[in-house]
Amino acid sequence: MARVKGGIVTRNRRKKVLKRASGFFGSKHLLFKTAKEQVMHSGQYAYVGRRLVKRDFRKLWIKRINAACRMCDISYSQFMFGLKKVNISINRKMLSEMAIHDFDGFKALVETAKKAIAK
Repeated sequence: MARVKGGIVTRNRRKKVLKRASGFFGSKHLLFKTAKEQVMHSGQYAYVGRRLVKRDFRKLWIKRINAACRMCDISYSQFMFGLKKVNISINRKMLSEMAIHDFDGFKALVETAKKAIAK
């Protein structure tokens, strides 16, 4: 039986890793061993990052809503409580967009929330 050499398969596998490592600092984009290690770590960082982005954006939306609420003399928590009391369910992303681009509409929601709390 003839000996099978895996040259093409090995080269393709290594090229794939080195291609993913292009742009990395130092020898991490040149040497296969270090490139492979860095590509694995990069994958882990990307995985974690995809989850952190969701948290970060939610925090940003809440800060924007809070700032707009303070301009209308109400706290963020009281505003959200008032909206919940009136059964208005708008997510925080849309509320933050309203606070930035449609402040009059946001003010109307604040007034609705204030009336609900006063009752």
